[in-house]
Amino acid sequence: MEEQTPKYFLEIAYNGTAYHGWQIQENAVSIQEKLNAALAILLREEVETIGAGRTDAGVHAKQLYVHFSNASQILKNSDKFIHSLNALLPFDISAKRLLVVSNDAHARFDATQRSYEYHVHFQKDPFLHLFSWQLRDMPDVEKMNIAAQDLLGKQDFSCFSKSNTQVFTNNCDIKRAEWVWEGDRLIFHITADRFLRNMVRAIVGTLMEIGLGKKPVEHIKEVIRSMDRSKAGISVPACGLYLTEVAYPYID
Repeated sequence: MEEQTPKYFLEIAYNGTAYHGWQIQENAVSIQEKLNAALAILLREEVETIGAGRTDAGVHAKQLYVHFSNASQILKNSDKFIHSLNALLPFDISAKRLLVVSNDAHARFDATQRSYEYHVHFQKDPFLHLFSWQLRDMPDVEKMNIAAQDLLGKQDFSCFSKSNTQVFTNNCDIKRAEWVWEGDRLIFHITADRFLRNMVRAIVGTLMEIGLGKKPVEHIKEVIRSMDRSKAGISVPACGLYLTEVAYPYID
């Protein structure tokens, strides 16, 4: 019986400002393109990576897992591998750790939940530019959190999805949706089993309409029932969005 090529999960983080999202595409620079290129140099052969999901242009990730298979001996020493890979990656992409996984493990399909944060600030701060959304007016956080409770549970979230996306279902099970003050910054935390394309930014835009008094608290229910993207709020700027955690049953 032929021995199978070892499979690995690689945990990475990145500042998405300079990239047109995670996924490789024509005529645009992506995180996946840069990662694959660095891996090809280090492992001395082309490497195909599969990510836990895709992030849009300008979106950041504090944690994203990718999987790939390779038999190179350098992978046997994970510390040396991570150090060498980071030396090849651009400054805004970081390799965090390497894990050996079973050959049937899958970075996308095995993920049980994903968490995002959306960051908002209210005073001009050059160190938050491109990393948080600056707002002039202060929203009513209590109203936004009351409305956010209507997002919880398994529902059809077509109303928050970018049109013409190729998915089998628009049902998602949201387990947490909450605004929290962290110092003078307002952060939206959301966790679900899966997310639709552009979903978090559309949810934040809709909740902001409620927080700024443009819509009543009950508006969120009407938007969900409509299954119509035009009923939801704007898609807020990508700079404030972070993928913060991808969970698997076999990773601590």
